[in-house]
Amino acid sequence: MTTKKDFHGATVECVQGDIANQLDMDAVVNAANAELRIGGGVAGAIHRAAGPGLEEECRPLAPIDPGQAVITGAHNLPNRHVIHCLGPVYGVDKPADQLLAACYRNALQLAEQNGLRAVAFPAISTGAFGYPLEPAARIALNTVIEQLQPLNSVRHVRFVLFSSADQRVYAQILEETAG
Repeated sequence: MTTKKDFHGATVECVQGDIANQLDMDAVVNAANAELRIGGGVAGAIHRAAGPGLEEECRPLAPIDPGQAVITGAHNLPNRHVIHCLGPVYGVDKPADQLLAACYRNALQLAEQNGLRAVAFPAISTGAFGYPLEPAARIALNTVIEQLQPLNSVRHVRFVLFSSADQRVYAQILEETAG
């Protein structure tokens, strides 16, 4: 199931799927660890699909701080770029809401600077980093929608959620958001 809405001339959608298999996106966003290495969850899926060249390219860019984003090539992924964001560990990195919003802002800024039109995000910080799904989804969607207005290049943002339950939460919040 896909839920879509238009904001400021751009499409925002929520789908269930595999972040490492977004064929029509210019970039996918990695919910990275500070060292930008292969890990579990999203970071593991993206690194495994991209191949060892991604970790090699990431090495000199690490470590990154919560809220920070960096961009690399996509290597064996079907995209042009991977944007790596370090989300906050819930209950540890503070202020968590501001750091999470910074991930989305910084990723979109990198996409804009690189002339990218379509970007796919996972649910940053909601897995091993423990951020509760509903507040994380509200921050993600509200930040992305707010940031789209001044952007010229980015016209399509997709939230790719691993489970159907997560997709339903994001879709419900997107549907409630005024367009």
